[in-house]
Amino acid sequence: MQNWASGQNIIIITGEASGDLHGANLVREMQAINPALSFYGIGGPKLKEAGVELIADAAEIAVVGLTEVASKLGNFFSIIKKLKSYFDKLQPVLVILIDFPDFNLYIVAREAKKRKIKVFYYISPQVWAWRRGRIKQIKKLVDEMAVILPFEVDVYAEEGFQVTYVGHPLLDEVKTRFTNKNEARRHFGLNESKTTIGLLPGSRTAEVNRLLPEMMRAAQLINKKLPDAQYILPLANTLEEEIVTSIISKFGVEVKIVSRGTYDALSCCDFAIVTSGTATLETGLLGVPMVIVYKLSLFSALLGSLIIDAPHIGLVNIIAGKTVVPELIQLDANAKRIANEALALLSSKEKRGKVIAQLETVREKLGIPGAAGRAAQIACNMI
Repeated sequence: MQNWASGQNIIIITGEASGDLHGANLVREMQAINPALSFYGIGGPKLKEAGVELIADAAEIAVVGLTEVASKLGNFFSIIKKLKSYFDKLQPVLVILIDFPDFNLYIVAREAKKRKIKVFYYISPQVWAWRRGRIKQIKKLVDEMAVILPFEVDVYAEEGFQVTYVGHPLLDEVKTRFTNKNEARRHFGLNESKTTIGLLPGSRTAEVNRLLPEMMRAAQLINKKLPDAQYILPLANTLEEEIVTSIISKFGVEVKIVSRGTYDALSCCDFAIVTSGTATLETGLLGVPMVIVYKLSLFSALLGSLIIDAPHIGLVNIIAGKTVVPELIQLDANAKRIANEALALLSSKEKRGKVIAQLETVREKLGIPGAAGRAAQIACNMI
């Protein structure tokens, strides 16, 4: 049996709701291997529940797009100063980075390396989609990386950096209590016989403000063709419900808001309108056909178009290597286009069946559950 030193401090940093979830699972797996570990970091409620003492809340620095950073600069500088003091006070044996690449790679990893602290990166930045040159910096600053998409191993290998594929952590998470749609609908007080559409407007306020109004306008158009359609919106734990209800109230469409149980809510659905991000894969793993939407500020979008080099933005399409579900980006992410995509699929049982079969193939490509446990072993072996 390996002998672990007592009083070993670890700093873990994540900036999004999905990273908060995966980080919490990683912490629990590491503590199961080595109960003497103490964790400090930046994250959200899931990390806190897992026993991590939060240096700062990730919501203070979470931004969407390049132009949104300016409004958070004061928080950034304050948190960076506090983080540096924790580095010096705690003298951590390991720093764990989860996604959130600009902050994690160019600030946290650099500070760790200055102090000769080992760095473990769990869940790679999307270097295969944009700014591939970051791999050079990753090689300099990161000691070990665990990736969650199978093709990422080859992407890094091409640049001379060996990474470990551990599987996708969502395979352990995405499940529902219900055996069928009707059971789920009864639980949420929805009509069992009505077409049910999920609305997933994102986990950040900026995303919600841009995309939820278009989703609601699309719902108005859908209702003209499908007057019995009903809607359910699982609320991300990073959002205040008032922000969502204030938008919904302007459109005269009833929406059931669910503050807990995202996967159970999705299991009600015949279709979903989903903001690009982790939610697209969560929806796909539950076999729910969808349309993926995304919209940035004009300046961010223009800059992004110059540096993003990928045929798809949705994870289900990226993993499949083809268009399984439609993607509507920027000006295309409008109510008419969203409604048309929804109605085209909802009106064809054959189309729905094909999409559901392709989503099952995506699940198969991700391998087997247990990603957090495999990543935890790598991290503990670094101490």
